[in-house]
Amino acid sequence: MDPQSKIPLPHSIRGFSSGQQLILFVLAVFLLVILSLQFFHRPALPPEEVYQEIVVEVLGEVRKPGIYLFREPPTLRQVIENAGGLKEAAHFDTDSASEVLETGTSLSIFKESAEEIRVSLGRMEPRKLLVFSIPLDLNRVTAEDLCLVPGIGETLAKEIVAYRERRKGFRSLEELKAVKGIGEKKYQSLGVYFTVSPR
Repeated sequence: MDPQSKIPLPHSIRGFSSGQQLILFVLAVFLLVILSLQFFHRPALPPEEVYQEIVVEVLGEVRKPGIYLFREPPTLRQVIENAGGLKEAAHFDTDSASEVLETGTSLSIFKESAEEIRVSLGRMEPRKLLVFSIPLDLNRVTAEDLCLVPGIGETLAKEIVAYRERRKGFRSLEELKAVKGIGEKKYQSLGVYFTVSPR
Protein backbone atom coordinates (compact mmCIF):
# COMPACT_ATOMS: atom_id res chain seq x y z
CA MET A 1 0.00 0.00 0.00
CA ASP A 2 1.37 3.43 -0.95
CA PRO A 3 2.27 5.28 2.32
CA GLN A 4 1.10 8.49 0.72
CA SER A 5 -2.37 7.15 -0.05
CA LYS A 6 -5.14 8.24 2.33
CA ILE A 7 -8.00 6.22 3.75
CA PRO A 8 -11.21 7.62 2.26
CA LEU A 9 -13.43 9.30 4.86
CA PRO A 10 -17.17 8.72 5.01
CA HIS A 11 -19.16 11.20 2.95
CA SER A 12 -20.66 12.82 6.11
CA ILE A 13 -17.21 13.66 7.54
CA ARG A 14 -15.59 14.81 4.27
CA GLY A 15 -17.30 18.21 4.52
CA PHE A 16 -15.58 19.00 7.88
CA SER A 17 -12.11 20.46 8.21
CA SER A 18 -9.58 18.57 10.37
CA GLY A 19 -10.15 21.13 13.17
CA GLN A 20 -13.92 20.56 13.09
CA GLN A 21 -13.39 16.80 13.07
CA LEU A 22 -11.20 17.10 16.17
CA ILE A 23 -13.90 19.14 17.98
CA LEU A 24 -16.56 16.54 17.06
CA PHE A 25 -14.31 13.75 18.32
CA VAL A 26 -13.69 15.55 21.64
CA LEU A 27 -17.45 16.19 22.05
CA ALA A 28 -18.26 12.53 21.37
CA VAL A 29 -15.69 11.38 23.97
CA PHE A 30 -17.04 13.93 26.48
CA LEU A 31 -20.62 12.68 25.98
CA LEU A 32 -19.52 9.05 26.41
CA VAL A 33 -17.75 9.91 29.67
CA ILE A 34 -20.84 11.75 31.02
CA LEU A 35 -23.18 8.88 30.07
CA SER A 36 -20.91 6.22 31.57
CA LEU A 37 -20.60 8.20 34.83
CA GLN A 38 -24.38 8.49 35.07
CA PHE A 39 -24.92 4.83 34.29
CA PHE A 40 -22.17 3.22 36.38
CA HIS A 41 -21.93 5.70 39.26
CA ARG A 42 -25.61 6.44 39.83
CA PRO A 43 -26.12 7.31 43.51
CA ALA A 44 -27.95 4.65 45.47
CA LEU A 45 -31.60 5.47 45.86
CA PRO A 46 -33.09 5.16 49.31
CA PRO A 47 -35.12 1.96 49.65
CA GLU A 48 -38.81 2.41 49.05
CA GLU A 49 -40.90 2.44 52.17
CA VAL A 50 -42.82 -0.82 52.46
CA TYR A 51 -45.97 -0.84 54.51
CA GLN A 52 -49.00 -3.03 54.93
CA GLU A 53 -52.25 -1.23 54.16
CA ILE A 54 -54.85 -1.41 56.90
CA VAL A 55 -58.32 -1.77 55.39
CA VAL A 56 -61.38 -0.69 57.41
CA GLU A 57 -65.01 -0.52 56.31
CA VAL A 58 -67.36 2.09 57.80
CA LEU A 59 -71.15 1.71 57.61
CA GLY A 60 -74.11 3.56 59.10
CA GLU A 61 -74.41 7.06 60.53
CA VAL A 62 -71.36 8.70 58.91
CA ARG A 63 -71.27 11.25 56.10
CA LYS A 64 -69.20 9.10 53.72
CA PRO A 65 -69.65 5.37 54.33
CA GLY A 66 -67.19 3.15 52.52
CA ILE A 67 -63.86 1.34 52.71
CA TYR A 68 -60.80 3.28 53.85
CA LEU A 69 -57.09 2.48 53.67
CA PHE A 70 -54.56 3.47 56.34
CA ARG A 71 -50.78 3.16 56.59
CA GLU A 72 -50.94 2.31 60.29
CA PRO A 73 -53.66 0.70 62.39
CA PRO A 74 -56.15 3.55 62.99
CA THR A 75 -58.18 4.35 66.05
CA LEU A 76 -61.96 4.32 65.98
CA ARG A 77 -61.93 8.13 66.06
CA GLN A 78 -59.57 8.36 63.04
CA VAL A 79 -61.78 6.05 60.99
CA ILE A 80 -64.92 8.08 61.77
CA GLU A 81 -63.08 11.31 60.88
CA ASN A 82 -61.91 9.83 57.56
CA ALA A 83 -65.52 8.90 56.80
CA GLY A 84 -66.50 12.57 57.12
CA GLY A 85 -67.58 12.36 60.74
CA LEU A 86 -70.99 11.52 62.15
CA LYS A 87 -74.08 12.62 60.19
CA GLU A 88 -75.40 14.36 63.28
CA ALA A 89 -73.73 15.47 66.49
CA ALA A 90 -73.95 12.64 68.98
CA HIS A 91 -72.09 11.27 71.96
CA PHE A 92 -70.12 8.06 72.00
CA ASP A 93 -67.80 6.52 74.55
CA THR A 94 -64.43 8.32 74.50
CA ASP A 95 -62.67 5.18 75.77
CA SER A 96 -63.75 3.21 72.71
CA ALA A 97 -62.78 6.17 70.46
CA SER A 98 -59.10 5.40 71.09
CA GLU A 99 -59.48 1.68 70.33
CA VAL A 100 -57.05 0.58 67.59
CA LEU A 101 -58.62 -1.36 64.72
CA GLU A 102 -57.06 -4.18 62.74
CA THR A 103 -57.23 -4.69 59.00
CA GLY A 104 -60.48 -6.21 57.75
CA THR A 105 -62.57 -4.58 60.48
CA SER A 106 -66.11 -3.52 59.60
CA LEU A 107 -67.37 -0.65 61.71
CA SER A 108 -71.14 -0.14 61.94
CA ILE A 109 -72.52 3.01 63.56
CA PHE A 110 -76.18 3.21 64.59
CA LYS A 111 -78.23 5.79 66.44
CA GLU A 112 -79.50 4.58 69.81
CA SER A 113 -81.29 7.85 70.49
CA ALA A 114 -81.16 11.49 69.43
CA GLU A 115 -77.93 12.01 71.42
CA GLU A 116 -76.42 8.52 71.62
CA ILE A 117 -74.83 6.29 69.00
CA ARG A 118 -73.85 2.63 69.15
CA VAL A 119 -70.67 1.35 67.53
CA SER A 120 -70.48 -2.29 66.48
CA LEU A 121 -67.22 -3.92 65.36
CA GLY A 122 -67.15 -6.98 63.12
CA ARG A 123 -65.35 -8.40 60.08
CA MET A 124 -65.78 -7.32 56.49
CA GLU A 125 -67.61 -9.76 54.22
CA PRO A 126 -65.32 -12.53 52.91
CA ARG A 127 -65.69 -11.37 49.29
CA LYS A 128 -64.43 -7.91 50.31
CA LEU A 129 -61.57 -9.37 52.35
CA LEU A 130 -60.44 -11.37 49.32
CA VAL A 131 -60.50 -8.27 47.09
CA PHE A 132 -58.01 -6.60 49.47
CA SER A 133 -55.91 -9.78 49.87
CA ILE A 134 -56.84 -10.11 53.55
CA PRO A 135 -56.79 -13.80 54.60
CA LEU A 136 -60.01 -15.46 55.70
CA ASP A 137 -60.18 -17.09 59.12
CA LEU A 138 -60.47 -20.84 58.62
CA ASN A 139 -62.28 -21.16 61.94
CA ARG A 140 -65.04 -18.71 60.96
CA VAL A 141 -65.70 -19.00 57.22
CA THR A 142 -68.75 -20.80 55.89
CA ALA A 143 -68.77 -23.31 53.04
CA GLU A 144 -70.27 -20.57 50.82
CA ASP A 145 -67.39 -18.24 51.74
CA LEU A 146 -64.84 -20.93 50.94
CA CYS A 147 -66.28 -21.28 47.43
CA LEU A 148 -65.14 -17.70 46.74
CA VAL A 149 -61.50 -18.80 46.99
CA PRO A 150 -59.88 -19.78 43.66
CA GLY A 151 -59.36 -23.53 43.54
CA ILE A 152 -62.09 -24.41 46.06
CA GLY A 153 -65.35 -25.83 44.79
CA GLU A 154 -68.46 -26.87 46.68
CA THR A 155 -67.19 -30.40 47.45
CA LEU A 156 -63.85 -29.25 48.85
CA ALA A 157 -65.53 -26.44 50.81
CA LYS A 158 -67.78 -29.00 52.52
CA GLU A 159 -64.76 -31.22 53.29
CA ILE A 160 -62.98 -28.28 54.97
CA VAL A 161 -66.02 -27.40 57.09
CA ALA A 162 -66.59 -31.08 58.03
CA TYR A 163 -62.95 -31.43 59.09
CA ARG A 164 -63.21 -28.26 61.19
CA GLU A 165 -66.34 -29.54 62.94
CA ARG A 166 -64.77 -32.96 63.66
CA ARG A 167 -61.61 -31.40 65.09
CA LYS A 168 -63.45 -28.53 66.83
CA GLY A 169 -61.52 -25.99 64.79
CA PHE A 170 -58.20 -25.64 63.02
CA ARG A 171 -55.16 -25.13 65.24
CA SER A 172 -52.75 -24.25 62.43
CA LEU A 173 -52.84 -23.48 58.74
CA GLU A 174 -50.85 -26.65 57.96
CA GLU A 175 -53.82 -28.74 59.14
CA LEU A 176 -55.40 -27.94 55.77
CA LYS A 177 -53.17 -30.67 54.34
CA ALA A 178 -55.08 -33.22 56.42
CA VAL A 179 -58.33 -32.35 54.62
CA LYS A 180 -59.32 -34.87 51.95
CA GLY A 181 -58.57 -33.40 48.52
CA ILE A 182 -55.75 -31.06 49.66
CA GLY A 183 -52.23 -32.22 48.90
CA GLU A 184 -48.97 -30.29 49.21
CA LYS A 185 -49.38 -28.53 45.84
CA LYS A 186 -52.98 -27.53 46.56
CA TYR A 187 -51.99 -26.38 50.05
CA GLN A 188 -49.27 -24.11 48.62
CA SER A 189 -51.79 -22.41 46.32
CA LEU A 190 -54.46 -22.03 49.04
CA GLY A 191 -52.28 -21.01 51.98
CA VAL A 192 -52.18 -17.31 51.08
CA TYR A 193 -55.96 -17.04 51.35
CA PHE A 194 -56.28 -18.18 54.96
CA THR A 195 -55.27 -17.56 58.53
CA VAL A 196 -56.17 -19.38 61.73
CA SER A 197 -57.41 -17.52 64.78
CA PRO A 198 -56.88 -19.00 68.23
CA ARG A 199 -59.92 -20.95 69.39
